[in-house]
Amino acid sequence: MSECGGRGGGNSSSDDAEDEGGGGGSPAGSGSLTPAPTGESWAGRLRRGLRCASLMARRRPELLCGAVALGCALLLALKFTCSRAKDVIIPAKPPVSFFSSKSPVLDLFQGQLDYAEHIRRDSEVVLLFFYAPWCGQSITVRTEIEQAASQLSDQVLFVAINCWWNQGKCRKQKHFFYFPVIHLYHRSFGPIEYKGPMSAVYIEKFVRRVMKPLLYIPSQSELLDFLSNYEPGVLGYFEFSGLPQPPGYLTFFTSALYSLKKDYLGTVRFGVITNKHLAKLLSLVHSGSVYLHRHFNTSLVFPKEVMNFTAANIYKWASENRETLLQWLQPHGGKSLLLNNELKKGPALFLFIPFNPLAERHPLIDEITEVALEYNNCHRDQVVERLLQHLRQVDVPVSQSLVPEPPSLLPDTSLMAALPCCNTVVLPQGHSFSRTHNICELCVNQTAGGIQPGSVSVPQCSFFQMAAVLDSFYLKKQTFYHMASDSMECSNFLTSYSPFSYYTACCRTINRGGVSFIDSEQGIFETPGTAFSSLEKCKATTPSHVPHIEENRYLFPEVGMTSTTFTGLSCRTNKTLNIYLLDSNLFWLYAERLGAPSSTHVKEFATIVDVKEESHYILDPKQALMKFTLESFIQNFSILYSPLKRHLIGSDSAQFLSQHLITEVTTDTFWEVILQKQDVLLLYYAQWCGFCPSLNHIFIQLARLLPANTFTVARIDVSQNDLPWEFMVDRLPTILFFPCNRKDLSVKYPEDLPITLPNLLRFILHHSDPAFAPQNVASTPSRGCLQSEAALQQGHISHLEREIQKLRAELSSLHRAQVQVEGQLSSARRDERRLRKQQQALEQQHSLLRQHSEQLQALYTQKARELEELADASETLLTENTWLKILVATMERKLQGQDGAEDPAPLREAHPDHPEPASVPLLPGGTPLPSNASSLLASERKNENRTD
Repeated sequence: MSECGGRGGGNSSSDDAEDEGGGGGSPAGSGSLTPAPTGESWAGRLRRGLRCASLMARRRPELLCGAVALGCALLLALKFTCSRAKDVIIPAKPPVSFFSSKSPVLDLFQGQLDYAEHIRRDSEVVLLFFYAPWCGQSITVRTEIEQAASQLSDQVLFVAINCWWNQGKCRKQKHFFYFPVIHLYHRSFGPIEYKGPMSAVYIEKFVRRVMKPLLYIPSQSELLDFLSNYEPGVLGYFEFSGLPQPPGYLTFFTSALYSLKKDYLGTVRFGVITNKHLAKLLSLVHSGSVYLHRHFNTSLVFPKEVMNFTAANIYKWASENRETLLQWLQPHGGKSLLLNNELKKGPALFLFIPFNPLAERHPLIDEITEVALEYNNCHRDQVVERLLQHLRQVDVPVSQSLVPEPPSLLPDTSLMAALPCCNTVVLPQGHSFSRTHNICELCVNQTAGGIQPGSVSVPQCSFFQMAAVLDSFYLKKQTFYHMASDSMECSNFLTSYSPFSYYTACCRTINRGGVSFIDSEQGIFETPGTAFSSLEKCKATTPSHVPHIEENRYLFPEVGMTSTTFTGLSCRTNKTLNIYLLDSNLFWLYAERLGAPSSTHVKEFATIVDVKEESHYILDPKQALMKFTLESFIQNFSILYSPLKRHLIGSDSAQFLSQHLITEVTTDTFWEVILQKQDVLLLYYAQWCGFCPSLNHIFIQLARLLPANTFTVARIDVSQNDLPWEFMVDRLPTILFFPCNRKDLSVKYPEDLPITLPNLLRFILHHSDPAFAPQNVASTPSRGCLQSEAALQQGHISHLEREIQKLRAELSSLHRAQVQVEGQLSSARRDERRLRKQQQALEQQHSLLRQHSEQLQALYTQKARELEELADASETLLTENTWLKILVATMERKLQGQDGAEDPAPLREAHPDHPEPASVPLLPGGTPLPSNASSLLASERKNENRTD
């Protein structure tokens, strides 16, 4: 036994040897097994093991029985051990009730899913709340579910099911990836999963939508309420004339439930009309028609001829053709691309408002809807105008059709634009023209004769009109230099690029000292036409801006732009806004991150985010969120040169008050620190910058060396604090130095210079030279100083003249070099042409040589064939020559034989034992071949071979 326990002994019997060797014919011979090769597979090893087992059974059957018994005992011990290990695990505790016994929610805490399905069939509307007892979100939502059930328990059956108990049917049949899960059933339709905010009011609102998916429209006022809503609406017209259920009504009812199943936000609203007079207002005549209302595009009727009238097709048709005026956003708080996907669509206006889903009226949303309708009403649609009047609670007859009329019936907007308008403006201080004239009244008119400004009946101009007239007025200001006087002077001039024809400007001079302000604290200067904020607190060196008409609209709403200016603004700008609504009661954290104050009584906030332009603007939190403030905010963003300032988000500066050596700068304290009357060294860093912390000890040593009263060492975390674009950097760390009284000459620390304490000191001392201090510059220069300055300027002039002479000499040398280069280029072109001709000649020679080579090849083939033929002929001739020589030799032998023929008989008798040859080869002609003919023929062939 070679593998099982050693080799067999020499006293084994011959029978065993025959068995082992396969009957005496095996390669082993003596019955021993060959050792297993090293690369043998597991199948080969298994076969060898079976052979070993069979040999052991034949030789030692008692050992095999013992091995089997040992294996059985091992299996029993292993099974016993495993069974004991299961008993060590403590069984799960039986579940307990998740809701209290007094709760209106039926709690199936043992996961009785079959019982829930049984009672669901007997109820009209059922809410199933699947929970896990350990889930914190389930524990939080439990209170909200009880609150909603307390309001709807008499109409809706609320059932809670423990879907985590391992022995319950819910755990075995349902495989949820998250908890809690809310499913609603309306009779046999469902499940409708709710994925909205887990708040009682939102859950109750959604349940009520499932209970009544269709809104009944009985009157004209409710029809206008339905059509003026910001959400898209689908109306179905069905006549219940003696029929309990008209054809198609059940399908339309199911489509409303299907919409809630696909869109838990309930974006598309469904209503039903039974009055044929109301249906005529929508041009609906036939019962069973489905109407999709759209504010700005043509409203649609469901095409029954093209699509099957099914619930899924109705929802698909409505969702694909709907208009989105305002869109609600409900981020779930986790990682999501919801906001990112919406911001990619373009500039976005986010409105955070407190929203109660159960409230019947929402005045603030009505104002926002009015703003959105006017903003997108590019064609001044009559239906939209009627809906706007309804939102403004103006009595308007609705007996006419609400279907949009042809464009020819729309009001003539050219007449509105032709009306003259005027505004009184205060010219910016520091302007060259404002030295003699301070107040001008600018008017826009269509006649060359002008109009008389100051009339009470003349309306005020819009912002766009006044922006254009101000630009043209400043271009035409030279005209007024010839008519400056103490009285009001007027002039009418033609516009250069505005759509209006003429502008009228009437200006009068007012002594600067005599200008009075009504309110010195607020600095408001009022004129009969409008009111403007003064810049009396600004210094003369502060650059002024062109006054905007809407600057004080918040204080004087009557000065605001007219509705005709804001209407259709989205079509007159390249920065069209998408308007989004968010519930500030749930998502105020997002508002705070976008710039809203953390402590406020009214949670209302508006912001514009433009990702493409990397701009972020917020509406002043001090202003109330209402219609005219939103219109002004949107218009200021839409104009070409927006007066809005980019909002900068920074960290709280209160947490850095304890630091003294290094001043921590934030967005709010940036200007205060940088513009102070001393040198400032600012370090830009970030928390994620690994190299930045290694510079802390250097800046601490620098702050200890430099005097604190004349030098400030500061740093700013740019990852948490936004700065104006001109102060942003593209790499970290970055060091900027702002010299005292020369803040406009800030210097950046060289990037290739190591940041060490000696290098920083040399850098600061080099750029903080006191010779350029403002007090030295402000002093009156002396005559000698002026002469030296003039000499210096003269030296500069002479130096520039010498430089000009050098440049001229270089220019002439460049001209000469140009001529040389042109000559070289011409010679190169000639060489190129010559080489091209040589190339063509060589190509011709190459073609001739190729032809000659082909001819030589053909000739060589012919000669080789002829040589082969000659070789064959030569061989034939040699053979014939050999035969001739043999014949000659034979003839010679014959001649010699004649001499010996005289005595042939004695010779035969003398040799009786010599038998005669059996056969003698004969030559052609019957002559026998001599005995040496074969040898002669072989020698001739050798000679021929040697010759060849």
